[in-house]
Amino acid sequence: MEVLSYIPAFSQGIADLIVPIQRDEFGIDISYEDQPDLKDIPGFYQNGIGNFWVALDDGQVVGSIALKDIGNNQAALRKMFVAPSHRGSDKGVALELLQTLLGHARMAGVKEIFLGTTAEFLAAHRFYEKHGFDMIEPEDLPSAFPRMVVDTRFYRMSISYGIDIGKC
Repeated sequence: MEVLSYIPAFSQGIADLIVPIQRDEFGIDISYEDQPDLKDIPGFYQNGIGNFWVALDDGQVVGSIALKDIGNNQAALRKMFVAPSHRGSDKGVALELLQTLLGHARMAGVKEIFLGTTAEFLAAHRFYEKHGFDMIEPEDLPSAFPRMVVDTRFYRMSISYGIDIGKC
Protein backbone atom coordinates (compact mmCIF):
# COMPACT_ATOMS: atom_id res chain seq x y z
CA MET A 1 0.00 0.00 0.00
CA GLU A 2 1.20 3.51 -0.77
CA VAL A 3 -0.19 7.00 -0.21
CA LEU A 4 0.24 9.48 -3.04
CA SER A 5 -0.89 13.01 -3.81
CA TYR A 6 -3.81 13.28 -6.19
CA ILE A 7 -3.24 13.27 -9.93
CA PRO A 8 -6.05 13.19 -12.53
CA ALA A 9 -5.44 9.50 -13.24
CA PHE A 10 -6.96 8.76 -9.80
CA SER A 11 -10.28 10.53 -10.52
CA GLN A 12 -12.34 7.46 -11.43
CA GLY A 13 -10.91 5.42 -8.56
CA ILE A 14 -11.80 8.20 -6.12
CA ALA A 15 -15.37 8.37 -7.43
CA ASP A 16 -15.65 4.57 -7.28
CA LEU A 17 -14.46 4.62 -3.65
CA ILE A 18 -16.33 7.60 -2.21
CA VAL A 19 -19.75 7.63 -3.84
CA PRO A 20 -20.77 4.05 -2.90
CA ILE A 21 -19.70 4.66 0.71
CA GLN A 22 -21.70 7.89 0.84
CA ARG A 23 -24.77 6.32 -0.75
CA ASP A 24 -24.79 2.75 0.58
CA GLU A 25 -23.22 3.12 4.02
CA PHE A 26 -24.09 6.69 4.96
CA GLY A 27 -27.47 6.74 3.22
CA ILE A 28 -26.76 10.07 1.52
CA ASP A 29 -28.52 10.56 -1.81
CA ILE A 30 -25.53 12.03 -3.64
CA SER A 31 -23.67 11.45 -6.87
CA TYR A 32 -20.22 12.31 -8.14
CA GLU A 33 -21.78 15.10 -10.18
CA ASP A 34 -23.25 16.60 -6.98
CA GLN A 35 -19.74 17.12 -5.55
CA PRO A 36 -17.93 20.00 -7.25
CA ASP A 37 -14.94 19.49 -4.95
CA LEU A 38 -14.38 15.99 -6.37
CA LYS A 39 -14.81 17.22 -9.93
CA ASP A 40 -12.07 19.83 -9.38
CA ILE A 41 -9.69 18.42 -6.75
CA PRO A 42 -6.75 20.63 -7.81
CA GLY A 43 -8.87 23.79 -7.70
CA PHE A 44 -10.64 22.93 -4.45
CA TYR A 45 -8.00 21.13 -2.39
CA GLN A 46 -4.56 21.48 -3.94
CA ASN A 47 -4.01 25.17 -3.28
CA GLY A 48 -2.59 27.15 -0.40
CA ILE A 49 -1.67 24.67 2.33
CA GLY A 50 -4.18 22.08 1.10
CA ASN A 51 -3.77 18.76 -0.68
CA PHE A 52 -5.60 15.53 -1.49
CA TRP A 53 -4.13 12.05 -1.09
CA VAL A 54 -5.13 8.55 -2.09
CA ALA A 55 -4.13 5.20 -0.67
CA LEU A 56 -3.37 2.69 -3.39
CA ASP A 57 -3.25 -1.07 -3.02
CA ASP A 58 -1.96 -2.81 -6.12
CA GLY A 59 -2.86 0.27 -8.16
CA GLN A 60 -6.44 0.50 -6.85
CA VAL A 61 -7.71 3.48 -4.85
CA VAL A 62 -8.64 2.10 -1.41
CA GLY A 63 -8.59 5.29 0.63
CA SER A 64 -8.67 9.07 0.44
CA ILE A 65 -8.12 12.10 2.64
CA ALA A 66 -8.00 15.82 1.95
CA LEU A 67 -6.76 18.94 3.67
CA LYS A 68 -8.67 22.10 2.71
CA ASP A 69 -6.95 25.42 3.38
CA ILE A 70 -9.44 27.68 5.19
CA GLY A 71 -7.01 30.52 5.91
CA ASN A 72 -5.41 31.79 9.11
CA ASN A 73 -3.10 28.73 9.29
CA GLN A 74 -6.20 26.58 9.74
CA ALA A 75 -7.43 23.70 7.63
CA ALA A 76 -10.32 21.29 7.31
CA LEU A 77 -9.88 17.54 7.09
CA ARG A 78 -12.26 16.31 4.38
CA LYS A 79 -13.05 13.28 2.25
CA MET A 80 -11.56 10.64 4.56
CA PHE A 81 -12.82 7.35 3.17
CA VAL A 82 -11.43 3.82 3.34
CA ALA A 83 -12.76 0.87 1.34
CA PRO A 84 -14.52 -1.69 3.58
CA SER A 85 -11.93 -4.31 2.58
CA HIS A 86 -9.12 -2.12 3.92
CA ARG A 87 -10.58 -0.90 7.22
CA GLY A 88 -9.30 -1.72 10.67
CA SER A 89 -6.20 -1.03 12.69
CA ASP A 90 -4.63 -4.24 11.40
CA LYS A 91 -4.74 -2.82 7.85
CA GLY A 92 -3.41 0.61 8.83
CA VAL A 93 -4.81 2.47 5.81
CA ALA A 94 -6.72 5.12 7.78
CA LEU A 95 -3.74 5.75 10.04
CA GLU A 96 -1.33 6.03 7.10
CA LEU A 97 -3.65 8.54 5.42
CA LEU A 98 -3.98 10.58 8.61
CA GLN A 99 -0.23 10.53 9.27
CA THR A 100 0.42 11.72 5.72
CA LEU A 101 -2.03 14.60 6.17
CA LEU A 102 -0.61 15.56 9.58
CA GLY A 103 2.98 15.47 8.31
CA HIS A 104 2.02 17.76 5.44
CA ALA A 105 0.10 20.06 7.79
CA ARG A 106 3.09 20.44 10.12
CA MET A 107 5.42 21.18 7.20
CA ALA A 108 2.93 23.77 5.89
CA GLY A 109 2.62 25.54 9.25
CA VAL A 110 -0.97 24.58 9.99
CA LYS A 111 -1.93 25.44 13.57
CA GLU A 112 -5.39 23.86 13.75
CA ILE A 113 -7.29 21.20 11.83
CA PHE A 114 -11.08 20.95 12.01
CA LEU A 115 -13.41 18.23 10.76
CA GLY A 116 -17.07 17.40 10.71
CA THR A 117 -18.78 14.03 10.75
CA THR A 118 -22.16 12.60 11.65
CA ALA A 119 -23.22 11.48 15.12
CA GLU A 120 -23.83 7.91 13.92
CA PHE A 121 -20.26 7.01 12.92
CA LEU A 122 -18.94 5.85 16.26
CA ALA A 123 -15.88 4.11 14.79
CA ALA A 124 -14.86 7.39 13.15
CA HIS A 125 -15.31 9.23 16.45
CA ARG A 126 -13.07 6.72 18.24
CA PHE A 127 -10.45 6.98 15.48
CA TYR A 128 -10.31 10.77 15.57
CA GLU A 129 -10.30 10.94 19.37
CA LYS A 130 -7.58 8.27 19.63
CA HIS A 131 -5.40 10.31 17.28
CA GLY A 132 -5.60 13.68 19.02
CA PHE A 133 -8.83 15.33 17.90
CA ASP A 134 -11.08 16.90 20.53
CA MET A 135 -14.82 17.26 20.08
CA ILE A 136 -16.00 20.87 19.85
CA GLU A 137 -19.32 22.66 19.57
CA PRO A 138 -20.42 23.93 16.15
CA GLU A 139 -20.15 27.53 17.33
CA ASP A 140 -16.42 26.95 17.96
CA LEU A 141 -15.77 26.30 14.27
CA PRO A 142 -14.00 29.04 12.30
CA SER A 143 -16.34 30.96 10.01
CA ALA A 144 -14.38 29.71 6.97
CA PHE A 145 -14.96 26.03 7.85
CA PRO A 146 -16.77 24.33 4.92
CA ARG A 147 -19.66 22.86 6.89
CA MET A 148 -21.64 20.04 5.28
CA VAL A 149 -25.38 19.67 5.92
CA VAL A 150 -24.98 16.07 7.15
CA ASP A 151 -22.28 16.97 9.70
CA THR A 152 -23.51 17.10 13.28
CA ARG A 153 -20.35 16.34 15.25
CA PHE A 154 -17.18 18.41 15.02
CA TYR A 155 -13.56 17.99 16.03
CA ARG A 156 -10.45 20.13 16.36
CA MET A 157 -6.77 19.32 16.62
CA SER A 158 -4.13 21.84 17.62
CA ILE A 159 -0.78 21.31 15.96
CA SER A 160 2.05 21.92 18.39
CA TYR A 161 5.43 23.10 17.18
CA GLY A 162 7.14 23.55 20.55
CA ILE A 163 9.99 21.43 21.83
CA ASP A 164 9.02 18.81 24.37
CA ILE A 165 11.87 19.16 26.92
CA GLY A 166 11.03 15.75 28.36
CA LYS A 167 11.93 14.08 25.06
CA CYS A 168 15.23 15.86 24.44
